[in-house]
Amino acid sequence: MTILLPAKSRDTNFTRTGCIAIILALLALPLRAQIGEHRDDLAVGGGAGVTLSSVGFMPKVSQGLHVGPTFGVAARYVCEKYYTMVCSVLGEVNFASLGWKEDILDPHDDKVINSVTGKAEEYSRTINYIQVPIFAHLAWGREVSGCNFFFQAGPQIGMYLGESTSKNFDFDNINLNDRSNKTHEQYSMKVEKKFDYGIAGGLGMEYSHPRLGHFLLEGRYYYGLGNIYGATKRDYFGVSNFSAITIRLTYLLDLKTTKDAKRK
Repeated sequence: MTILLPAKSRDTNFTRTGCIAIILALLALPLRAQIGEHRDDLAVGGGAGVTLSSVGFMPKVSQGLHVGPTFGVAARYVCEKYYTMVCSVLGEVNFASLGWKEDILDPHDDKVINSVTGKAEEYSRTINYIQVPIFAHLAWGREVSGCNFFFQAGPQIGMYLGESTSKNFDFDNINLNDRSNKTHEQYSMKVEKKFDYGIAGGLGMEYSHPRLGHFLLEGRYYYGLGNIYGATKRDYFGVSNFSAITIRLTYLLDLKTTKDAKRK
C-alpha cells in the first residue's frame, strides 16, 4: 500500500532539503582545496541595523512588518582569491528584535474600531533573540583599497531571550464581527519553541582602506525553517515561521593579513 503525504508536508520537506543543500554547497566554496591565490586574513568588528520581520502563520494572520533593531559582533576569515572572486567565511553573534505587527482590517480594508475605546485596534508581538549566522562570503572587486560587491549566504540559528506584547484593546472586547481576518488564538500563546533556525543570504557593497579598515553595507533576507509554535495535528497553527529583511552596516578591522600577497 502506498501512503501519500499531504501536499503541504511534501512541499515543506522539499523546501528544507533544498535549503540545506544550498547551504552546504556555499560553505564548501571557501573550504575546498587551494587552487587560487592563498589568503590568510582575519578581521573583527561589529555591526548594527534594522530588521523588518513577520511570522508566516497558517491559518493566516493579516500582518504588516514588525520593525526592530539588531546589533552585534562579527569576524571574517579570508582564505583564497580564485581568479576575481575573494572567498571567505564570516560569522556573527547578534541581538535581534523580531516579531509580527497585525493589520486589523474590515472587509473594506479599513481599520477596525474597538467598540469600547473608540480607537483603531492595534496589536504587535516583539520576540528577542541571540542570532548566530555563519556565511560563505564571496566578493568581487578591491581587497585593500576601494570598493567591492559581495554575496553571502549560510545557516543561522537563534536562541530565544524573551517577548513582549503591545495592544490597545482588551482581549474580552475584541471586535471579531467586523474583522476580515478572525484568527486570534495567537494572542494567548507564548512562544513554545525557544530554538530558531533557518537560512540567510544577502547582497552588499564594501569599502576598504589600508589603515581605516572595512565598511560593509548590505541587505539580508532570513527564512526560518523552524516554527515558534507546535505544528502537530493537535496544535492550532500548522506553520509559524519567521521571515525577515535586515539592512545592516558592519565595520571590520584587520588583525592579520597575508604576507607578500599581491593585492589591490
